[in-house]
Amino acid sequence: MQPFVEITQVKKKIDNFHLGPIDLTIEPGTITSLVGNNGSGKSTLMKLMMNLANSDSGIIKLFNQNVSGDEEHWKSFVAYQSQKMIGWDAFTGEKLKDFIAPLYEQWDEQLFQRLVELFAIPLDQRFSKLSQGSQQKLTLALTIPRNTALLLLDEPTAYLDIPAKNHLMDILVEWMDQGERSIVIASHQIEDIKKLSDYLFVLRNGEMVGNFEKEALTERYKRYWLRNELTESSIPGEVFRDRVQVVSNHPEATEHYLRENGLQWANQSSLDLEEIITFLLSPTR
Repeated sequence: MQPFVEITQVKKKIDNFHLGPIDLTIEPGTITSLVGNNGSGKSTLMKLMMNLANSDSGIIKLFNQNVSGDEEHWKSFVAYQSQKMIGWDAFTGEKLKDFIAPLYEQWDEQLFQRLVELFAIPLDQRFSKLSQGSQQKLTLALTIPRNTALLLLDEPTAYLDIPAKNHLMDILVEWMDQGERSIVIASHQIEDIKKLSDYLFVLRNGEMVGNFEKEALTERYKRYWLRNELTESSIPGEVFRDRVQVVSNHPEATEHYLRENGLQWANQSSLDLEEIITFLLSPTR
């Protein structure tokens, strides 16, 4: 099946910030988390995908259409929740729904009402009068029911309370079960990433570190506690060491080296995802 998103050698410069080159493919039926330090380019990449900013070079295709071309039919297949909604402040939630719902043929009114109830959203209040948490809840309630094939969510759990976060996770899992759909989610929340992601696309200060299958990534990193102190010699695969401990992102090569050099380990363990992301975002990884 044709990928929903194809990003090829995309670059963008904003003042002193450089993003890219970025290569990323989003397949149907997957959830990809954009992961990175603050200012790494996650939101910028989403804006480029939505043609809200122009790339300096490279190609972005959504549903096999170049987003910077004259044809914008691809927009009917995408729902995008940004961090800040422009032009909404003067309108109530009910009025915003009246504007947005008719634009999407597959609008799910039942899901909208369910989200309103779960999140306790006051639809009769102007957007500007809502708390940040309620604004976020309303934005999600006006985005997910569009029932597009691709959902782009930029920090969707920001400002949400714990019950709302849990409701959102359940809703997104159910939403994915409705057909050939995909989600791209930018998030700093490790629990969101753990629960939802199939893939982690990692950015560090605008640089593409890589696109990793989550389960394979967690199997790739191991920590070894050695019976003797380490020498100064570099160990294949090591990303961190102290006196009697080494962390590796290539366990087979590490274990082979340790055996060949008579270095025994007393114990080994896998790393949790948060630790792995920390190593991936470290400039000395």
